[in-house]
Amino acid sequence: MTAQVFRLFARSAVIAVLLAIALGLAACGRKSGLDAPPSAAIDRPAATGTSQEAGGAQSGFTPEGRPVAAPGAKKSLPIDVLLN
Repeated sequence: MTAQVFRLFARSAVIAVLLAIALGLAACGRKSGLDAPPSAAIDRPAATGTSQEAGGAQSGFTPEGRPVAAPGAKKSLPIDVLLN
């Protein structure tokens, strides 16, 4: 009976060690913010305050300097029948 207990303990210990290694590796990565998209490297033309306030969305950037996404096409999905 002691051999069975030893095997059970050894098997449990191996599983615990493998689980600890797997969880440790799953947490690997850089601890920082997201990388900037490639379009962020493009130089933006310097705008004056008046033109930026008047046409901020038209120029492609908000007054804070963040890019504005172009409006996308309305796509319908089969589940829209249930949602609408």
